[in-house]
Amino acid sequence: MIITKPRDWARITGNLESVGARRVFLMGCGQCATVAHTGGERELEEAATRLTAEGYTVTGWTVGDVTCHLNGTKLDARKHREEIEGADAVLVLACGAGVQTTAEAIAKPVFPGLESLFLGTVVRNGVFEERCQTCGDCVLGETAGICPVTTCPKGLLNGPCGGMWNGMCEVLTDRECTHVRIRRRLTEQGRVGTGTLAPKDFSTALKPGGVNIRDRVTGRQKPSREALAREEGAR
Repeated sequence: MIITKPRDWARITGNLESVGARRVFLMGCGQCATVAHTGGERELEEAATRLTAEGYTVTGWTVGDVTCHLNGTKLDARKHREEIEGADAVLVLACGAGVQTTAEAIAKPVFPGLESLFLGTVVRNGVFEERCQTCGDCVLGETAGICPVTTCPKGLLNGPCGGMWNGMCEVLTDRECTHVRIRRRLTEQGRVGTGTLAPKDFSTALKPGGVNIRDRVTGRQKPSREALAREEGAR
């Protein structure tokens, strides 16, 4: 899930003031932001109370099922059409993807109410850890399901740095070294000696990413960079 935190309130009001907005509609998210306690019903109610106390009028609010789902957000916007039309701006308590989806679905100034932090694992309620960087070149099959790129502060692929001491990380001194954890799990699974990992192909993490599942199902292939270059040169 995408982990978020509340945006600085002065930046929020500054955004609203930049377009002279005094009437605001609020949009939350029923998935990640709700679980992170940053964009669920309670948080929208708190934002509405704070905005009202500062002289704004909240025309309405909704918590979408999945705010980054474009068609779902468009449907939600239609359900609240009058409230949105009566607003000068929309404040979105969701991740950056949700903000961009809302901005595409609603023809009003749309502003973020949260900061997107990382792709997180839910350790337990209210405790989240970053364990994946969505690099597009996954090594988890060779590292016993522990990502050294993300969980090692130095991103080392093949073993600990020289600062590791007594199995503890040099940077995050309260945590066990990622490579100690990897080696122990590999040993427990009888997989020691799986070899050295090759340098990562960071070209797979080029942005913006995109996947069309329908093309995948029908067998259509994404054109290579060389093919795209040839096509561009022929124009």
